[in-house]
Amino acid sequence: MKPIRHKRALINRKDLTAALEEMAARVPESDWQPHLVTLLKDAHQSGWDEVKRRFFDEADKGATSARALSYVLDQLMRVLYDFVTEHVYPLANPTAGERLCLVATGGYGRGELAPYSDIDLLFLIPYKATPWAENVAEYMLYVLWDLGLKVGHATRTPEECVRLAKEDLTIRTSLLEARYIWGEQKLFKLAATRFVKRVVSGTGPAFVAQKLEERDNRHKKMGDSRYVVEPNIKDGKGGLRDLQTMWWIARYLYGVNRGGEINEDILTDAENRQFGKAENFLWTVRVALHFLSDRADERLTFDMQQRLSELLQYKDRPGSSGVERFMKHYFLVAKQVGDLTRIFCAVLEARQQKTFFSRLRRTRKLQGFGVQAERLVALSEDDFQNDPALMVKIFAVADKNDLDIHPDTLRIIKQSLPRMNLAVRRSPAANQYFLDILTSRNQGEVNLRRMNEAGVFGRFLPDFGRVVAQMQYDMYHHYTVDEHTIRAVGLVAKIEAGELEQDHPLSTGVIQEILSRNVLYVAVLLHDIAKGRGGDHSVIGAEVAERVCPRLGLKPSETETVAWLVRWHLLMSNTAFKRDLTDPKTIQDFCDIVKSPERLRLLVVLTVVDIRAVGPGIWNGWKGQLLRELYYAAEEVLRAGHVTIGRNDRVKRKKAAFQEALNGWSATAAKKHLARMGDAYWIAEDNDTLLQNAQLMQRVDKTGDLIGVAARVEKWQAMTNVALHTQDHPGLIARVVGALGVAGASILGAKIHTSRDGMAMDNFIVQDMDGNAFDSRRQLDKLEEIILSTLQGSVRPKERLGKKRIFGAKDAAFTIEPVVLLDNKASGRSTVMEINAKDRPGLLYDLTYALYGLKLSIISAHVATYGERAVDVFYVTDLLGGKITNKVRLRNIETKLLKAARGEPIFSKKAEEKKDMKSTAETAA
Repeated sequence: MKPIRHKRALINRKDLTAALEEMAARVPESDWQPHLVTLLKDAHQSGWDEVKRRFFDEADKGATSARALSYVLDQLMRVLYDFVTEHVYPLANPTAGERLCLVATGGYGRGELAPYSDIDLLFLIPYKATPWAENVAEYMLYVLWDLGLKVGHATRTPEECVRLAKEDLTIRTSLLEARYIWGEQKLFKLAATRFVKRVVSGTGPAFVAQKLEERDNRHKKMGDSRYVVEPNIKDGKGGLRDLQTMWWIARYLYGVNRGGEINEDILTDAENRQFGKAENFLWTVRVALHFLSDRADERLTFDMQQRLSELLQYKDRPGSSGVERFMKHYFLVAKQVGDLTRIFCAVLEARQQKTFFSRLRRTRKLQGFGVQAERLVALSEDDFQNDPALMVKIFAVADKNDLDIHPDTLRIIKQSLPRMNLAVRRSPAANQYFLDILTSRNQGEVNLRRMNEAGVFGRFLPDFGRVVAQMQYDMYHHYTVDEHTIRAVGLVAKIEAGELEQDHPLSTGVIQEILSRNVLYVAVLLHDIAKGRGGDHSVIGAEVAERVCPRLGLKPSETETVAWLVRWHLLMSNTAFKRDLTDPKTIQDFCDIVKSPERLRLLVVLTVVDIRAVGPGIWNGWKGQLLRELYYAAEEVLRAGHVTIGRNDRVKRKKAAFQEALNGWSATAAKKHLARMGDAYWIAEDNDTLLQNAQLMQRVDKTGDLIGVAARVEKWQAMTNVALHTQDHPGLIARVVGALGVAGASILGAKIHTSRDGMAMDNFIVQDMDGNAFDSRRQLDKLEEIILSTLQGSVRPKERLGKKRIFGAKDAAFTIEPVVLLDNKASGRSTVMEINAKDRPGLLYDLTYALYGLKLSIISAHVATYGERAVDVFYVTDLLGGKITNKVRLRNIETKLLKAARGEPIFSKKAEEKKDMKSTAETAA
């Protein structure tokens, strides 16, 4: 540990003491405190600023800055203590009870302070509190608070320290880090001796168990993964707290000093160097995070990731931005912290047992390994050097026999990784072991993750090694690519076992019909293998699959299918979420690519696990419903080679089923309603929506209301269906979209219909901003009320939506250049317009308003969001019901939609006012 440079440039205790002595001599005692605060504040701020300058201008490491900030505070505390005890509350003849020691605890006790860390102090007194000690402590605390410091404090005797440490793990840990600052040093030594003898002695195993349990609980609270894309650098898995936990345990058991390395017989020299590098990196990031955010911020949010990557000079590289390279470094360090933790725990466990050789005598053998306490161990430290394929085999044996692998053996494996060469990768036996783990019905996910943590996965499959710790800098993907992939494999196994039937009934059924399990599992493994290489990862990934699959033992036909699945793994979600599934051309185009029912079955399972493994809250019932609709429609075409049920037959069947559900309707009323809507309406809507619409139309007809709104909850699909019935007119959709936005609704889809008598019957699928249904009566009433108020002109959507934000400050980190795609081939009856843009409140309103101004009719709308990115798709026609084919008009539409996507004025101010007034008047009429 390097000494702090030029300490007096940070703070000069001698000069500061002299200044305080001069102040005490010339200022009346009643005015001492404000003058004292001013002098100390200036000194502290000067030292703090110098630490900050050295960090940014001289590239001091974070650990150095943390120690320097602690040093500045130490000197300040000593000066303050001396002034208070010598001038404010002096004692000519102190009694035995009038002694006081100032002690640092917690992080400050370790001599490490982040710029905005809390400061933990212990005022140590010999027996019970005396008025003098209470006055000194109180005076000091008021001054420290006036300095703007966040101080946690306690006043205790050595006896109280012992008693409370026995009762409370947090206090025990805090005292373990206690460090003498100033005052009665003998009192500190007495307390430290009693703490060791009466608290620490003989309680090592219990302390270790409690600290490891505390760590596990902390990890669960933080998501139980070190690969979340906005990690907590202090308390997250693989963060600073994990390193500190190792130090606490080592100090508790073996008296390790803070300034030194952990004992060489616990961690090797190389492992101690790794410990130091990881600690330095994490401290540098933490200190930078505090300085940049001007507060005690421990979370690497997206906006901070960008700023930190620039500060720490991570440059863009082909296929990987600077911020992604910075975060990959972070995740690799977090992984390294996990490796060190396992090694550390293994050594502690070994020390509680007898020698290595005596343990071997009690070890039973299993397929070339030993089994000890339900964990596999190497029979010899040279096994993996002599036969590197054992590094794969051990995980297969562990999986087959439901065993863990001893951390000591994992340590040997890590040291043997350089022996994992091309010969091992080409070994049929090693590849079969790997395939057995991948397709396991036992604990494949667990053992793949163990392989990844041990470094074996990336060495055995170098293409996978390239995506280890590879993050995607967006707000959609919650995990790194390797963690996402392993989770997806685990989800396939759960679906196959029937554990997720309630969430995924279709996948649970079709997975049993799949002809090759190997194809499915390998496709899931490889679907994102080419991310971070630049270009289309689906296309590059298919090329990787063609190279890797034969090595894994797959037949040529299986290799071809895996490569196809990797190439088209986004096809089903893109079609289901961005296209009109009632348009026959959508289904036909999809089937032209899929070509076979087997591929369809494989693709639906791959799509489901890919979406669900993105992160919590990404999957919902609405997405499941869309995928099922597409699957069944495509299956019908693929089995027959064409659509087996004609359009007229489909309409007849829908009407017949609908009539059966019309309870209490007269034959005349039912006949009138059936004739009211065109065939496209009956094909597009499901039975529940048809019934909801019919009841709404009947209610509006009876009451004579100008506008009718009805909301229906689909809890299983986590969405709400909002139906609107009113006189049709241009601009209506834009106003409804604006109203839903004002009500806090996120629109997933819209189907727009006009009855034969000129009335609009529009259906919107919405969720709240958290991805849930509006399911309370109060929420539904508010939704209906805001829609009515907006359509009647009393609410102006543009003004309300402009004040809302979706992601808070986070979205400032992302810049997305909007793209407009106009397609006249995707539909037989409409022009399909796809807009990719940065999501924001009012985006959909601006786009629909632009389409209204361009004199286009919206047939249906489909909305998909991927974190900060929105993909809005509209099926539109001109006012005569035809496609837009004129090239000049198409260019104008593209220009206007790009303006709308950016939030820029779309039309001239006069034109916008005229359109707005016209639309409001038409609605009110």
